[in-house]
Amino acid sequence: MRWFAIAAFAAFALPANAQDHSAHDTHGNHQPAEEQEEKPADHSTMNHSSMDHSSMDHSTMDHSQHPAALDKSAPNAKAEDEVPARALEGSTHAADEIWGADAMAQSRADLHRSHGAGQLATVRIDRIEARLGGGSDAYLWDLEASYGGDLNKIWLKLEGEGEFGGEVEDAEFQALYSRAITPFFDLQLGARLNVGPETRSHLVVGLQGTAPYWLHVDAAAFLSDRGDLTARAEIEYDQKITQQLILQPRVEAEIAFKDIPEREVGAGLYKIEPGLRLRYEIVPEFASYVGIEYEAKLGETADLARAEGEDPTGFKLLIGLRAWF
Repeated sequence: MRWFAIAAFAAFALPANAQDHSAHDTHGNHQPAEEQEEKPADHSTMNHSSMDHSSMDHSTMDHSQHPAALDKSAPNAKAEDEVPARALEGSTHAADEIWGADAMAQSRADLHRSHGAGQLATVRIDRIEARLGGGSDAYLWDLEASYGGDLNKIWLKLEGEGEFGGEVEDAEFQALYSRAITPFFDLQLGARLNVGPETRSHLVVGLQGTAPYWLHVDAAAFLSDRGDLTARAEIEYDQKITQQLILQPRVEAEIAFKDIPEREVGAGLYKIEPGLRLRYEIVPEFASYVGIEYEAKLGETADLARAEGEDPTGFKLLIGLRAWF
């Protein structure tokens, strides 16, 4: 019995590697599946010259979705060359096609009356400035006011100048009716009264508005009660340096179509004043500025000035204010 127990204990104590696994040998024949690596097809040996494409009909193939023809700017948008020509034809106002041009014309007229018939009043002090140098110190004012709507306005303009410590050399007052003739220009008709050394009245025909490149233009012709015909043009441009700092080039020119001896003016272009003003807008409605301007009398007018002992040309240092409300 003792020997039987010892034999049983020895059987259980045998190491695992000594056990017989021969019954499991069938697993040794199982080889892991080899992964088949896909290789790109080799077309180098293919002879395309022997292929016959003559029987292929490409006319039925739809190339409309070719990537180059797609407009990615909008979902499902068609290429520009696919827009039907009729889409760019027809009435300017699409509603006319539904309700009729007569009905919509009345509707648009009512809309204009309700939204564009407002009457506005504005006052602008364009220039109030001291003009220093050039042999004498002077002052100048240039103001205007308007009242009306988009198409029709009444304008009042006041302008004048003089020397400090002296009399007003020239002053004028204009009353004008203004009518919009284009989106950017108004035709102005009215009267001008000059006071100063002598009083004169004029008929006025002018244009005021904004030319291309945002040039502000004010041009007019004047026919006096004595038959003198003159013209004046002012052009200026606002170049923003910052939101508050603005550089304004400005030029003013005057023309006489005949000699005016009592005003010491000769025929032709008799005066030109180009200048620069740098203004600082404390608030949008109020600004101060400094600048420089070159004043020149030309032609026969310059000769008359020299005969009086005056210098017909000179630079002026400008200090002024500008406001509107």
